[in-house]
Amino acid sequence: MSDIAQRVKGLKIPCHIAVIMDGNGRWAQARGHERTYGHAAGSEVVENMVEVVSDAGVKFFTVYAFSTENWKRSEEEVNVLFSLFAIYLQKLI
Repeated sequence: MSDIAQRVKGLKIPCHIAVIMDGNGRWAQARGHERTYGHAAGSEVVENMVEVVSDAGVKFFTVYAFSTENWKRSEEEVNVLFSLFAIYLQKLI
């Protein structure tokens, strides 16, 4: 049993958790990095969260990672986001 599973044992666990990825680009810029650095860092957090929620017994984990507003970003940034989606979807499947 993982550390997370042991820590939540006996607690009421939701069957569905959803997160909205927001602010990763601003987070990176505030630290002197490119916005795309923040998107990559956010992707790593989501990858870790998939394991955490699974170990905790959560059945469904939804990630909202791209909205219609995101189409207004630069072509480069949109391409980076879709590349990250492809990388992590392949990795997590």
